[in-house]
Amino acid sequence: MLSLLNGTFPTDKKIAGVHSIPITEDGSIIMVWDKNEKALTTVGGRIEVNEDINAALNRETIEEAGLILESKRVPIAAWYWESTDTYTVFVMARVKDYVIMPDVFETTGRVTMNFETARQIISKIEGEGLRLELLEIAESVFKQQFKS
Repeated sequence: MLSLLNGTFPTDKKIAGVHSIPITEDGSIIMVWDKNEKALTTVGGRIEVNEDINAALNRETIEEAGLILESKRVPIAAWYWESTDTYTVFVMARVKDYVIMPDVFETTGRVTMNFETARQIISKIEGEGLRLELLEIAESVFKQQFKS
C-alpha cells in the first residue's frame, strides 16, 4: 500500500529500500529501464547493512542511472511491505551531476522525460498501478517544492 509522506521519513517501521525520482534542471524526471521487469521504474533498491538512507540512495542512483543527486531530498511516499513489515520510501531530488553507469546492473540506462510522457509510457506498458500513483504524487510535490 502506497502512502503519502509530508516531507519526513516514516519512523514506525524499518525502512528497507529507497528509490528516487530525480529531477533535471529543466523540470524533467529521470526513470530507468529495468531489463528484468521489462518496465520503466524509479531509481533505487535495498538499503545494505550499515548503510543509511542517503548512502543507499547515492549508491543506487550511481549504479542504476549514473546520477549524483543534490543533498536536498524530499520524501514523498512510502510503500509498506506486509511480508517483511518494512517500507520502501520514495524521494525526489534534483540531479547534481552525471557519471558513467556501471554496465553490470539490472537497468539498461536512464530515460529522461516530462511527467506526461512518463504517465503515457507507464500506462501503456502496465496500466493502472503503483507507478502511476507515484507519478501523481511526484508531480504534485514537484509543483509545490521544486518548480522555480
